[in-house]
Amino acid sequence: MARDTVETHFTDAVATLKAGAPRDPALPIKEGSTLTGERCRELYDRQQGSRLLDIAARWLREQNEGFYTIGSAGHEGNAAVAAAVRTTDPALLHYRSGAFYLTRSVMAGRLPEQGLRDVLLGLTASSDEPIAGGRHKVFGHPDLAIIPQTSTIASHLPRSVGVALAIERARALGVASAWPGDAIAVCSFGDASINHASALSAFNTASYATYQGQPLPILFVCEDNGLGISVRTPKGWVEAAARRPGIEYIQADGCDLAEVHDAAVRAAEHVRTTRSPAFLHLSTVRLMGHAGSDVESSYRTQREIRADYERDPLLRTAALLVEAGLATPEELLRRYEAEREHLLRMALEATRAPKLTSAREIIEPLAPRRADMIAKISPVAAEPSAREKAFAGQLPEKEDKPLTLSQAINRTLADALAVYPEMMVFGEDVAKKGGVYGVTRGLQKRFGAGRVFDTLLDEQAVLGLALGTGVSRMLPVPEIQYLAYLHNALDQIRGEAATMSFFSRGAYRNPMVVRVAGYAYQKGFGGHFHNDNSIAALRDIPGIVIASPSRPDDASAMLRTCLAAARTEGSVCVFIEPIALYNTRDLFDEGDSGWLAPYAPPTRWAETHVPIGRARGYGDGRDLTIVTYGNGLRMSLRAAVKLTQDGVSCRVLDLRWLAPLPMEDLMRAAELTGKVLIADESRRTGGVSEGIVAEMLDAGFTGQLARVASADSFIPLGEAANHVLLSEAEIEQAARKLLT
Repeated sequence: MARDTVETHFTDAVATLKAGAPRDPALPIKEGSTLTGERCRELYDRQQGSRLLDIAARWLREQNEGFYTIGSAGHEGNAAVAAAVRTTDPALLHYRSGAFYLTRSVMAGRLPEQGLRDVLLGLTASSDEPIAGGRHKVFGHPDLAIIPQTSTIASHLPRSVGVALAIERARALGVASAWPGDAIAVCSFGDASINHASALSAFNTASYATYQGQPLPILFVCEDNGLGISVRTPKGWVEAAARRPGIEYIQADGCDLAEVHDAAVRAAEHVRTTRSPAFLHLSTVRLMGHAGSDVESSYRTQREIRADYERDPLLRTAALLVEAGLATPEELLRRYEAEREHLLRMALEATRAPKLTSAREIIEPLAPRRADMIAKISPVAAEPSAREKAFAGQLPEKEDKPLTLSQAINRTLADALAVYPEMMVFGEDVAKKGGVYGVTRGLQKRFGAGRVFDTLLDEQAVLGLALGTGVSRMLPVPEIQYLAYLHNALDQIRGEAATMSFFSRGAYRNPMVVRVAGYAYQKGFGGHFHNDNSIAALRDIPGIVIASPSRPDDASAMLRTCLAAARTEGSVCVFIEPIALYNTRDLFDEGDSGWLAPYAPPTRWAETHVPIGRARGYGDGRDLTIVTYGNGLRMSLRAAVKLTQDGVSCRVLDLRWLAPLPMEDLMRAAELTGKVLIADESRRTGGVSEGIVAEMLDAGFTGQLARVASADSFIPLGEAANHVLLSEAEIEQAARKLLT
């Protein structure tokens, strides 16, 4: 294949290097460094391997056999970062971390060719690739403690903070962890990424925790090549942005392997011994452009590009070896040519490796739910003595009065905390206050601040902590105060949580149950951000579970199911709690207590188990089926009574699960009446009812079908909200119209 200018410059420059006096390879490669000559030579091989992978990637793309050309050229100094940390330190890597990956692979006892082959199989989208299995080219491996990240800019930083938190919290709680107790989290990223909101969230969270004296062992590694694709990073900006309270700042020339090694060793030692964050700022160059399709000359001068050639880290490491007398230019060039030829042969072999061949095979890692396993673990309760202690002798099933929705969730969380020592409940205001609506009241007092705690007012931080602790084998139950607030950080669910199992074939998972106070109809408290009825952005995320309980007994059973699904299958569950029903007591008449329910004792949990994707029916009418969920259930039941009084035989189906939809139960109820009205409190456009209609038609429903939903509007204050929200009267009117 033709030689890239970068490659030609490298080989020409190596040929002109002047050899120095031979030096003992056990000694430092240069005076004042901790990097020995022997180690330098080893790391040079990893740097060279990374460079040749980039060349192979371009060649594969030219042959239409490769599908990813964002390379690591110019960033190969990160090999020294890998050498400075342990193979058991969890690493969340930048997409230019090829040399880090190859170095850790060898440090873990694998042959050099194994790491190279991993990357080549990723470039060629082979199903044999060990982490994503052809779904994407990522750096990751379950045996190397490298957690795969896609190319979403900076979205992995909040998770990395969560991983660091998990290391310390697991040790403090005495629960099992995916990482050693003295491990540190390593997170690398580019200079442009530091401006992203998710990066700022991570830095702020780390600084905030350290400011309060909380241990947080994380090493941030910024590989600063001065460019975000074509946009320049102002000189001095990274340092200015990185210097924060409680975060140690360390800078090094990222093109000088010895300097990177010394700085990385110092940074890692700081984090490991002080259990506090460090920011390692490496000044690098970017060679060969942003990616294969990038024409650098359209936004950079030839002088600038040539100046980067002179700083080429592979060339500078070669110079270190030659000047130390540990290699000759001729030897390095021979090795380079031999390795180049060998790697291109490996690349050709990789094109012949198996590929993904079916939708089923591709989708399989998304949502592996074994209903039998979930059913077995869902009824598990703590020992009677532990439950007695957790509830201070007042077991919820023995309370004098039946429970509201809010109370039922509170008791269920307490029962779960009592049986799952790795479970944590956290979010803004959840601790002493017990949440805005008191749902978590008393939990911190019973289970301690290590397991029930307040976070920053930052949804990205909240979900990042959940992502990091979840992938570390803990069971996070974060709370988002209001549904509208979830959209502030939705990519933490969409881009991080939902993709992890997919891009790691289940080797890494995100077990979590995200509790969200949602929907509208609050009285005396309104406006869009506290009365939001849109869940469209959640429903199109592949693989996640969306639970929407309406009644107290369903909420308890469904929360236990979600927790079990998270623990057994690593499921990402979003548990939407209707705010307006939190403290609702009555159904039809004042004082009828029709919306309350007793708390089921553990002996009844198996029989009251609610599997994911199973609806709940009310009534056995044959004239009409009303399909609904959330606040719509209460309104539909009330409307159904009025219809029944006029001789209409009606049944109501509560979906309970909005993803996956309970299609089997839905179609059965629909076929029994032949007429279906969908009462949807979300918006008419993009709402749940659109999906239900489409699914029913796809399933072959031939009966009459209608829907009524809230208006395509944000929700205003006060009584004005009634003009845009679905109402009980509208449900009744739509039902009568369908029956005529």
